Amino acid sequence: MKKTILISSAAALLFAGGAAIAAPGGNNDNQITRDEMISALEKRWERMDVNKDGQLSKADHEARRAARFAELDTNGDGEVSQAEMDAHHANRKAERFARADVDGNGKLSQEEMQKMHGDRGGKHWGKRGGGKRGMMHNRGVFGDKVVSKADFQAAALARFDKMDTNSDGVVTAEERKTAREQRRSEWKNKRSQ
Repeated sequence: MKKTILISSAAALLFAGGAAIAAPGGNNDNQITRDEMISALEKRWERMDVNKDGQLSKADHEARRAARFAELDTNGDGEVSQAEMDAHHANRKAERFARADVDGNGKLSQEEMQKMHGDRGGKHWGKRGGGKRGMMHNRGVFGDKVVSKADFQAAALARFDKMDTNSDGVVTAEERKTAREQRRSEWKNKRSQ
């Protein structure tokens, strides 16, 4: 039972993180095929399995945390100042703007803005409902538990299949919306009990 929860949590991280939701194929067609999902899983796994031991563990989590801190601590003094934090956020915003500015004119058209928001699913993925931290930490994935790549992929693909209600190998925006509403309803029911 615990292993199932752990694997589901790791797979949910992928979805909540937006890697699969925002059409990982990069084609902005507002849907995701099973092949695109598998490709996104591979890329996500490569980033998450920091020590390349074939499993997700506390060691991977700690390594990612240290790397994020080092990225913020630009002067290497072991502390992150307000100026470093502001610079980091400004850089991320500038990178996001540059990605959205498809024609490179230094301005975003209405179409470019819509694509930018569409790529994120129109939401701040990973921020609602506890986001990554809530799912992974509250369920103990990064305690003393580990998740194998095969289990991670199987759980994510099972969730993909569940969202693919017509079994055509493509999850559409409508299917994602329905799945979100169903999860939200289940979450509210659990909270009210």
